[in-house]
Amino acid sequence: MNRVQPESVGLSSERLKRVSAWLADQIAQERLAGASVQVGRRGAVAYEDSVGFADVAAEQPFSLDTVVRIYSMTKPITTVAAMMLYEAGCFQLDHPVGRYIPAFRETPVWKGGALNDVEAQSTPMTVKQLMTHTAGLTYGFMHTNVIDEAYRNAGFEGRVKDDLGTWTDQLAQIPLLCQPGSQWNYSVATDVLGRLVEIWSGQSLAEFFTDHIFTPLGMNDSGFAVAESQRDRFCSLYRPTNGAKLGGAMANPFEDRPSGIQLLDPMNESAYLKMPNYLSGGGGLVSTLSDYGRFCQALLGGGELDGQRILSPKTLAHMRLNQLPQNRDMAAMGQPVWSETSYEGIGFGIGWAVVIDPATANIVTSMGEHHWGGAASTFFWIDPVEDLYTVFLTQLVPSSTYPLRRELRARVYQSLID
Repeated sequence: MNRVQPESVGLSSERLKRVSAWLADQIAQERLAGASVQVGRRGAVAYEDSVGFADVAAEQPFSLDTVVRIYSMTKPITTVAAMMLYEAGCFQLDHPVGRYIPAFRETPVWKGGALNDVEAQSTPMTVKQLMTHTAGLTYGFMHTNVIDEAYRNAGFEGRVKDDLGTWTDQLAQIPLLCQPGSQWNYSVATDVLGRLVEIWSGQSLAEFFTDHIFTPLGMNDSGFAVAESQRDRFCSLYRPTNGAKLGGAMANPFEDRPSGIQLLDPMNESAYLKMPNYLSGGGGLVSTLSDYGRFCQALLGGGELDGQRILSPKTLAHMRLNQLPQNRDMAAMGQPVWSETSYEGIGFGIGWAVVIDPATANIVTSMGEHHWGGAASTFFWIDPVEDLYTVFLTQLVPSSTYPLRRELRARVYQSLID
């Protein structure tokens, strides 16, 4: 995409300096090792910047082409893939999941006691419920009940050894957390959706992504593993170990490196250097600022980028609608807070959160703005009203450590001048 002067697309160069100052402050305050931001508006890139380190010990700068683990920012890509197959006539949104994955036809529903205290599904789990996290599934890392404990005991998350088909059939043996459609629970639902993409397309999830999304959109650095040619651009993964900071002062970052950084996944030893058996549609991809920006622009542009169309504008318009019953927000559907963000005033569309009441959400944004983030504090949002998208990349877990997403959103929107 073309890089233009901010004023040519209604943004202030002077006020965008606040974004750069905010980025620099994340390093100065030892919140992050490194980070980058890209802002696109009216079909062009109006701003991008990067700061800090992709790997502190190696003194490797965090650059605009640094390759990062995007974790749950994989979910919108998987959902877009599924909706491409919807447009091809492979399924309907209200089709039962059990129609395509028979193991889910008899999955019972937990009643609230012991793991075996169950009842039958009152209505079958549907494909749309997978897309909206209302299918009755959960995540093992929630640590709230016997269902997520069963997920942990089964080893259902991370770079697991089983292929996606085997994993899905095993998942269907554990009771659902609640009746399908009754609650919003962040979950492995998009991983199950990824398996459906494989069934509908006859390709592996990696093959479908490459053939139908990455190659057409020019997302050359995105995939389920870091290629040999990308290794010198791959980022290490960090978490704070000294309270809420990365460590000690960095008067000279090349000599006094933060002493409190804990490496969770070093760039030269990471499991992401090898193609996994388990292709996680919920969190398995790596990508770059440019690649994810191209994905966002394709969605903002009605499903087309550089003459390559992946979705119809009408399909995308439907995906941006709040799909929760009675137009409820996520807080009313059972999970009031996720990451560092409150979900009052935030609904859920097909594959991403959707702002349905900015005043209730207490953020300056537009009705219909949609977004999602990843476990390593990455984030994106798309605002069709302002014809704007923003991508933020870093590598700090957990994503609830700081209110980075709200802080960045405020600084981007204050730069609008028309």
